[in-house]
Amino acid sequence: MNDNTLHLHYIGGAWAEGTGTMANVNPSDLADTIGHYAVGGKAHVDRAVQAARAALPAWSTGGIQARADALDRIGSEILARKEELGALLAREEGKTRPEAVGEVARAGNIFKFFAGEALRTAGELLPSVRPGIGVEITREPIGVVGLISPWNFPIAIPAWKIAPALAYGNCVVFKPADLVPGSAWALAEIISRAGLPAGVFNLVMGAGREVGQALVDHPGIDAVSFTGSVGVGRQVAAACVARGAKVQLEMGGKNPQVVLDDADLAVAVELCAQSAFYSTGQRCTASSRLIVTEGIYGRFVDALAERTRRIKVGHALAAGVDMGPVVSAAQLEQDQRYIEIGQREGARLVAGGARVNCETEGYYLAPTLFADSTPSMKINREEIFGPVASVVRVKDYDEALAVVNDTEFGLSAGIATTSLKYATHFKRHAQAGMVMVNLPTAGVDYHVPFGGRKGSSYGSREQGRYAAEFYTTVKTAYTLA
Repeated sequence: MNDNTLHLHYIGGAWAEGTGTMANVNPSDLADTIGHYAVGGKAHVDRAVQAARAALPAWSTGGIQARADALDRIGSEILARKEELGALLAREEGKTRPEAVGEVARAGNIFKFFAGEALRTAGELLPSVRPGIGVEITREPIGVVGLISPWNFPIAIPAWKIAPALAYGNCVVFKPADLVPGSAWALAEIISRAGLPAGVFNLVMGAGREVGQALVDHPGIDAVSFTGSVGVGRQVAAACVARGAKVQLEMGGKNPQVVLDDADLAVAVELCAQSAFYSTGQRCTASSRLIVTEGIYGRFVDALAERTRRIKVGHALAAGVDMGPVVSAAQLEQDQRYIEIGQREGARLVAGGARVNCETEGYYLAPTLFADSTPSMKINREEIFGPVASVVRVKDYDEALAVVNDTEFGLSAGIATTSLKYATHFKRHAQAGMVMVNLPTAGVDYHVPFGGRKGSSYGSREQGRYAAEFYTTVKTAYTLA
């Protein structure tokens, strides 16, 4: 199945041609072209920023009911079309259909949530320390925001950036990942019919080195929210700080999952399998470091290896498939390189490690598990971003916690235990922005804060009411009574 439809940019309330096109190819079936998408450049970004700046005065000070109504319409249509949009997402990114439909539903719920938040922007009224003076503390839109999203969640992450930006009265220039433009374009098409004034929302597609860089450098962009790699994130931060733009970064993770001797073995094995291998391990919250105490180590490794071998790999749209393909040839090459590194470093390969042949040609890789690894190995230090996990043996809880925190990252961390003592201590002392007890590290709610510490995140949190910290600026007003 091939679709030759050309999908255009959306700038200033109209669909706009690019300087070229890019094909969107299905990683489950390399013979399947999903569609062709316009490629933009610096000039397209400039047009989009100018359109956003022209729309900003009216939108940022206009009625909050209009914002709420538009966001609610967007959320309702996404939810009504979740099966269709889920199939598109699975086809272009490679996660299984059930996971993809779940991601689409999450996107719809995010827009619904921020429709409500548009009506709940709170302030404070305080007395001054000086008699006869009143003090008001309010939040106002930050301005025109540039939003740059990654390929692994091609509709949910755009949703959790776009929805709060619009809810709080900002105008948007959105650049999706060029590897998966289909879901982002479908979302933009829905937004284009939601009743927003021209220029409030703009979509410019293309390569990060051109469109992304132009967005980050543009003097008309007041703030940039970026989700992607650590290296690019640091460049984005440096560019934004240099010109005084507000910046928010969500980057890498090397997330630990602890399994203590007292853990329920079945629970621990299942949550580790889900964290490490579902969504093909292509989640920034995935667990790739499994830190297991010595009393349960042997039983855990045997059980997880058996569970890993039972994971069915196949076409993302096929029924009964547990794990789809890796997203691209480059990502597959990276995964395979780390598997080779793990073997050279002396880790014991207990499951997977090889390509999988399916009915269609695609980027299929067996979920891969290493045992007897050490914390200093590259496979335990660097983010792989694929279905590759390694088990580290430790003596006790104290050593486990030390290994957990021995990383430059700090996004998500988990523990499997039946001990209230250790669970409580871990929640306080794990150096991560999100902590899970007897749950997969990958899997979070849309109405609460998302973000990490150390090299994983920079700036204020995403999602939930905490999104206001980034998408608004605080004003303090004094009035003489």
